Formats: sequence, C-alpha cells, structure tokens
Amino acid sequence: MMPDYSTLRDPSSFGWSATATQGALREITGTPIREFNLQPAACIHAYRAGRPAIAEMFGPDVRLPGPATPAISYGHVNCLGSELLFPEGGEVAHTHIYGSLEEGIAALKRPVDFATTGMAPFYLDFRRQMQAAFPDEPVGLGFGAEGPITTAYELRGEGFFADIFDDPEGVSEFLRLAVDSIVAYAGWRAQASGTQFPNPSGGGMVDDLSSFIPPRRFRQVVLPAWERYYRGITTGRRSAHVEDLRAEQLIFLEEIGLWSYDPSVSPRLTPPIIVANCRVPFGWRLVNFHYGEMTVQEVEDFVYLCCADGAASAFTHVSDNMCSPERIEQVHAFIRAGKQARRLVSEGCAREEVRRLVSPGNREGFWERWCGYLGPNSSRGGARTA
Repeated sequence: MMPDYSTLRDPSSFGWSATATQGALREITGTPIREFNLQPAACIHAYRAGRPAIAEMFGPDVRLPGPATPAISYGHVNCLGSELLFPEGGEVAHTHIYGSLEEGIAALKRPVDFATTGMAPFYLDFRRQMQAAFPDEPVGLGFGAEGPITTAYELRGEGFFADIFDDPEGVSEFLRLAVDSIVAYAGWRAQASGTQFPNPSGGGMVDDLSSFIPPRRFRQVVLPAWERYYRGITTGRRSAHVEDLRAEQLIFLEEIGLWSYDPSVSPRLTPPIIVANCRVPFGWRLVNFHYGEMTVQEVEDFVYLCCADGAASAFTHVSDNMCSPERIEQVHAFIRAGKQARRLVSEGCAREEVRRLVSPGNREGFWERWCGYLGPNSSRGGARTA
C-alpha cells in the first residue's frame, strides 16, 4: 500500500503526546533496573505503585503505560544464541555471536523454536505472572526484536559494516536470512499475544543502525532488506523509527513507502531539513536529556516551532530522571503548547502563524542552535538562547 505523497502531509492538523515509560515507573518507585528486568514481583510493584504516583505528579494529560514485561529489544537475537547481559544500574546489553558471514548464514538456515529458546520461556512465565496481577488489562510481551540492519549488527558486530564492502553478495544472503528470522519471530510473538499476523492495518520497524550505511550503498544493502521485512509483517501502512539519519538518506523513506517516520535523536536533522528532503509525515521528539538544557519557555517554543516548521506532531516521553518539580513544570509547558498549537491549526490558523507564539529570541536560528547542542563535539541538550 503506497501512500500518495502529494497529499499525505496534512497542514490542517497537528498532534502532540506525552507518555510515561517504564523508566519513569522505576524512578518514581525506586525500583532498580536490574530487579525490574529480572524479578516479576519488582516489575509488578513498579506498575501498581508507579502509575498512580505518575498520574498524581503529572496529571491526566500524561498517558500511563499499559502493563508489559520489561522492554528488551534483543529478544530475537537472544533466541538465536546471543547472551543477554543485565548490569547493575544499566540497560540490557547483548553479545555478538557470529564471527563471520559464513558462520551467520549457516546458523540462520537452522530452524528455531522461539518459544523454547533463550530467555523466551522466562519472559513468557514473567508475563503469565503479570497477567495474574493485572487480570483486567492485556499484558504486553516486551521481549522484542529490531530491524534488519540493527539485527545484523547485533549478530555480527562491527564486522558487518566491513562486510558490506568486502562481500556484498554474502551480505545480501545474510540479510535475507536475518529478515526471514525476524519475520518468523514477529509471527511467533503475534501468536503468543493472540494478534493477527501479518497485520493487515500496518506495521512498524526500529532500525537505528541503518543510518550507518552510506547513501551510495543504501539501495543495495538496506532497501531490499526493509522491503522483505515489511512484506513479511504487514499488508498495510508502513512506519519506521530510525535514529541519526542524514539529509541525503531521507529520500529512501519515500522509496520504501513509509506513511510515518520517527527521526528520534538525529543531530544532523531538524524539521525544516526533513520537510525539504522528503514528504513522509514525521513526529519530532523532545527526549529526557533535552530538558536539562532548556527553560520552560524554550520547551513551549520547541512545540510551536515543530508545528510551524512542518512536523505532523510533537511528542515527549516521561522517562528516567524526570520525576522532579522542574521536569513537571516543563512537561506541563509542553502539554500546554501542544494543546494551543493543535487548537489553532484545527480552527484554520496557518502553521506559519503559530510561529508568532514563539519568543522573539527563538523565532530565528532555534534549530541551528539545536543541532549545535546535539552535535558530536557538544553537550547533549536543548536549544538555549544566547
């Protein structure tokens, strides 16, 4: 299902959202991440105590997370043999298991029973315990997978990025098999969750490391793998989260037929750059680490400029290090600006008119300063005025 890019972007609508995450649940309940990830009782407690506390702290406009097992992106590769590492105080990591393309190709040809391999049985039982604790809500299975290029890195390590130059034919075969495995894993998860597969309405993908593939190799390496992936998981609308793309890579989002795109944290992109280089609707994200470098006024300006400069939406996640009075005030500013921008646009106000709501010092140059603060030689923060 290919979108009509001549009409897909709708200047007459603008959206916003603020959503709490598992990170916020852990912070507000004082639950260590390792215990949250490995002990069902700790995870259950974080949801039971954390959601009411977040609602009281931030108010009804912050969406609360539905119950789910810990968000672990490496479930698929764990079932293929990658070890999951659970450090004290840190996010889950994994090991690379294929020392060569040949080894990976041979391994990926072998059938896998995802329900019985790796930590899948552990997290299936984890979900069973959570479902008993939350009988009136469906419990999601957070034991996930990532997109083709990210998965190739997870399996092969940094050697994969040399492989694309040293052995293009081997990479093509490796990615074909990896994608078929990802799709099979997605089908298993859908069956375990009682959902239809392939999904007729749409399907998404998280493939951050595809941004590592040079534009001159993108059509050869990435697009065939993406196409095989989407054809495997959905007959409907395609969406993607890809972090750190460059302007010259954006055209490929149209070529693959995306209906929506999440740039996430991409220091080389701004909303005007995306609008100038592709026609896929996108949301622009305010990440938790941005807030520490921003004033309340700058948070509001961020939202208004998202609207004025062509984003379909502005969104933020209440996550780690955000359950404090300072962050509450900033999140409320984000919500306030989102409501105002959405109301004005829905009432017929031109998006460019929303720019008048931006403080005078930020009406010009905001995104250039934003890129400066997020660049490789700068601190990670928001677009502070001089």
